Amino acid sequence: MRAIHVAAPRKIEFIDPPIPQPKEGEVLVKCSHVALCGSNMGQYTGVGIWADLNFPNPAGWAGHENVGTIVESRCPGWKEGTLVLAQPEGYYGFAEYIVARPPGVALLPQDAPDPAALIVAQPLSTVLRAMTQTENVVNLRCAVIGAGPMGLIWTHVLHHFGAAEVITVDLLGWRLEWAKRYGVRHVIDASRQDVIQTVKDLTGGQKLDFVATAASSVESLAVAPYLLKRAGRIFAFGMPDYNDQKFPWYAAFRNETRIITTVGPECSAFFQTAADMVVDGRANDLGSMVTPRMPWDQAAEAFEMYAECAEGSLKLTLEL
Repeated sequence: MRAIHVAAPRKIEFIDPPIPQPKEGEVLVKCSHVALCGSNMGQYTGVGIWADLNFPNPAGWAGHENVGTIVESRCPGWKEGTLVLAQPEGYYGFAEYIVARPPGVALLPQDAPDPAALIVAQPLSTVLRAMTQTENVVNLRCAVIGAGPMGLIWTHVLHHFGAAEVITVDLLGWRLEWAKRYGVRHVIDASRQDVIQTVKDLTGGQKLDFVATAASSVESLAVAPYLLKRAGRIFAFGMPDYNDQKFPWYAAFRNETRIITTVGPECSAFFQTAADMVVDGRANDLGSMVTPRMPWDQAAEAFEMYAECAEGSLKLTLEL
């Protein structure tokens, strides 16, 4: 089957491993679309903790955003020929065929006009799960640091969960323009503006109740405590590249800042809800960020574009 692996930092190779065999309770999915995620960039670049990975990486690892059709089922209730969103077992998703098991399988409309756009339900599920790990945000002033795909999804979800205001911060102007498309009134270009002072100005000195860090950079997390009022919350969502990194612990301590994290495959419990939201209109506008769509044989170029935050590259998706 067609698959890729990271052979060495910033080197993608095409390989031909055997088709995996589903076990009892699993389905075999032939993928039509596989999306890249920011969490893949550490393994691709070999930065920080990822420098200790064994190269080449296993076949297909660590793809985890897949849309395709069930071609073999050993799971009651899931029929062959069904279009699904699937989370691959072992995260071996950069491949033509994957095995998956419920709840990491979500039913999609069989006549979906644009199946690729539905792949955004996977990252949406991670934010839905994150919202269950914290208190409500109704009527609160919030900010999202990072306006990549995850930051834009956070922006969308916070608005729909009743936040009074959402401010989006990023270094790239073109990403901030996307944030405005999702209802943000105030954006901060961190390449040109003082983030801390601008937040003070926008809030009349009151600062924020909640900050979600959707970027993985050291600076993104380090600035967050200074944006919060006393007892405010940081949701550290972006996957860090370093085990030890600079963080203003004293400032956070003195301000009684609460810090929440979430990670892992448990988001699969929210797959069907996320897919339904994208399909029924509650989150269908998120599908527009599934861009660009690139052919499988341009996977190496796609990874480099994603790593460099090439303009227009959001939920970059490979087509098989």
